[in-house]
Amino acid sequence: MKIGIIGAGQIGGTLARRFTELGHQVFIANSRGPQSLADVVAKTGATAVTAHEAARAGDVVVVTIQQARIPELPKDLFAGVPDNVVVIDTGNYYPRERDGRIEGIEGGLLESRWVEQQLGRPVIKAFNNIYAKSLAEKGSPAGTLGRVALPVAGDQAAGKATALKLVEQLGFDAIDAGGLDESWRQQPGTPVYCKDYDANGVHKALAEASRQRTAQWTGTEKSPGTFAAPA
Repeated sequence: MKIGIIGAGQIGGTLARRFTELGHQVFIANSRGPQSLADVVAKTGATAVTAHEAARAGDVVVVTIQQARIPELPKDLFAGVPDNVVVIDTGNYYPRERDGRIEGIEGGLLESRWVEQQLGRPVIKAFNNIYAKSLAEKGSPAGTLGRVALPVAGDQAAGKATALKLVEQLGFDAIDAGGLDESWRQQPGTPVYCKDYDANGVHKALAEASRQRTAQWTGTEKSPGTFAAPA
């Protein structure tokens, strides 16, 4: 499979390395251009490209950048890209730590619905509730006792099936978490967020989630601060 990754941070770099190890052809981009990705290429085996090239890589595009920087992506990023190309959103909204207030989200839009609006493309929500270290190290063969499970939410059946398959290939039990309107169940602050549960634990955590965004995950007039000192 040909996979484009936009974002070369911890999750993007980890996915690039793991997908390459699995035999996928991976193309990775960041905001600074291919010339800045020599270290990432050396560590992951991916090919450095522009964001436009990553969006046109082939079968799947993973968007894994800071939420507040989504609007900075080229407006024509997906112009001419076939509708059957799967777009996966791994992002999370951290208003007090990093992103500042995003009024659409503060007004009630789900994080990934907001991302869809910015990209002009439907997205599948995946890989947002796991630390990069766990993503890199905790994959295990199917049937392993206590195998870590990951939720995947989305509206497009074929696209979600592709994302679920990739999760399984990476060594995690893939849990269909419903349509994108259910993706709030795996956002920051919910029971499933960064817990590394097995399949039963993920199902239970998703069911116990509350849609109400708590103060910890709501922006203030002083936002953003830092992860060490949220504002």
